[in-house]
Amino acid sequence: CKECLCSAPPPKISDLMNDEDLLYTLRLKLDPTHCTVKNWKNFASRWGMSYDELTLLEQRTHGATYHSPTQEFLLRYNQKPVTELTELCQLYQRIDVLRLLQRWMENDWPSRWQKAH
Repeated sequence: CKECLCSAPPPKISDLMNDEDLLYTLRLKLDPTHCTVKNWKNFASRWGMSYDELTLLEQRTHGATYHSPTQEFLLRYNQKPVTELTELCQLYQRIDVLRLLQRWMENDWPSRWQKAH
């Protein structure tokens, strides 16, 4: 019922990590390094990762087909609410990522939560 779907708690980053399609799209949007576009490094730095940690993570995932710096950064902060991630999107004017996350929270998350509970 619609009422049950609305009672889903606010999702945490760990919840979105279970959605392979969403995670794939987030990696496509946040992994690339373009000097004019804010990426995973800006987000991670804002949440407290040091320069050394960022460099180590970048080196560890560079060239790896199955490791993504975005995914690693999200794993590290997986207990934060997705709303905090959307706030970073607004701060860095990543409207593309913001819309993706908002659509997921409005459409996919309630039904995923309902199926799990």
